[in-house]
Amino acid sequence: MYRVAFKMQLFGGKKEEYKKRHDEIWPELAALLKETGISEYSIFLDESTNSLFGVLKATDPSLLENLPAQPVMQRWWNYMADIMASNPDHSPVSIPLEEVFYLP
Repeated sequence: MYRVAFKMQLFGGKKEEYKKRHDEIWPELAALLKETGISEYSIFLDESTNSLFGVLKATDPSLLENLPAQPVMQRWWNYMADIMASNPDHSPVSIPLEEVFYLP
């Protein structure tokens, strides 16, 4: 199992909407993530900077590369693009984070 971490940027004043949308995550999106080998997926918010920090476990991180081609993933990105920094294809601007410490 691999741990993957990344950061994204939420627009100011969108915390509650971001949380609401994730509390109501689409079942087909949750199923896709699990089918891709993702588990223990958490997103944390630093309210002082509106930075989002995602952490997940993946059985094979290379499988994550297939997610952008999935229609439900594209629909989710379009749905989220109005509340967070996004690329031209509406995927979130996501910056990989390097692990510098781990205590199992």
